[in-house]
Amino acid sequence: MGSVTLRRKNLITGRQSLYLDYYPPFLNSKTGKAQRSVTLKLYLFTKPENELQRIHNKETLLTAQTVCAQRQIEIQNRRFGIISEQDRNASFTEIFRQVSKSRRKSMNDHWEMGLRYFIAFSGHDLRLPELSDFLCEDYKNYLLSGPGISRYGRPIKRNTAVTYYAKFRAVLRHVYRRKLIPMDLHAMVEPISPKETNRERLTMEEFQHLADTPASSDLMKNAAIFSGLTGLRWSDVSTLHWSELRGRPGSFEIQFSQGKTEQAEVMPISDQAVARLGDRMEPGDLLFPGLKYSQLKSFFTNWCTAAGIFKNITFHSFRHTFATLQLELGTDIYTVSKLLGHRSLKNTEIYAKIVDKTKRQAAARMLLKDVESESGSDGQEKRPGIFILHRNKEKLGTS
Repeated sequence: MGSVTLRRKNLITGRQSLYLDYYPPFLNSKTGKAQRSVTLKLYLFTKPENELQRIHNKETLLTAQTVCAQRQIEIQNRRFGIISEQDRNASFTEIFRQVSKSRRKSMNDHWEMGLRYFIAFSGHDLRLPELSDFLCEDYKNYLLSGPGISRYGRPIKRNTAVTYYAKFRAVLRHVYRRKLIPMDLHAMVEPISPKETNRERLTMEEFQHLADTPASSDLMKNAAIFSGLTGLRWSDVSTLHWSELRGRPGSFEIQFSQGKTEQAEVMPISDQAVARLGDRMEPGDLLFPGLKYSQLKSFFTNWCTAAGIFKNITFHSFRHTFATLQLELGTDIYTVSKLLGHRSLKNTEIYAKIVDKTKRQAAARMLLKDVESESGSDGQEKRPGIFILHRNKEKLGTS
């Protein structure tokens, strides 16, 4: 069973700060991280100089000892599955804020905005007992209504609502796993289904042509081509260091932690991809130093226009290109899933659907013309259902 002890720490101000030390460390229900000690923000006079300071020390120490005893009882309660009344009535909004802070890896990973939209819906202090399946569904409908609380006031799109609701459900799972709520609301409420979107990507011919087309920035061009040859996201390409590139020609690989999934990865990459990196730099240097996401939109517009490609190409399009071309070239979906770093095969099946659609479109290009029943020059009616196969506007056969 765990224990809680009261500790004093001398300060340079001539006072002592009081702490509670936990053994073993406890799991902070707000941050989800292990924590060994907690400051009580209570202070004693190290050498009390008068009766008033001695009384202060006595009462403060009594308060600290009382809190220490309460925390010891809470540990014992948790051992038997008993959650304190204080924890049961904690602020879900504050827990959401703490989880958001601990999981947010960059300014564009949606955690901060996900929290802001939840606060806009529920207020600044929604308590755990107020959570219910009805509230969860109500929040879902709120997001689907397309509210716009950003500084531009633009309504959010459905797929943005999908992302924000997923953050909310992740916090629901967090509080349930820590036994702060009695029902698994995460499992009870369905996620918002994403809208099928057109995932812009390049064909093999377009990818080759784009690689052959000069661009205003070799840095951004090489980073994009590198993504197309490896399937790596912007968050990974922009943060890779030379120390993460290993191997020799014919057996290069990168060892890194994916920015989105936080999974440790070892990924083989081709010599062509490595050639896009230029001369090897110091281990601590970035593979692509100086990349700025804000400059990509105008760069891609000008580069694609120069190449005669009129698609809405973004940096992520090169990841889509890698995935679909691998499948089209015969790489099995399980291998592609591993190369993309997907946790679930379902995520990779999206690209398989795109490839299937491409195959259907290719099959549809070969058309048979149905020659309707008509009279011939001899006055006799031709048999119905006679087909003529055309290819490149050249008649290949008749009956």
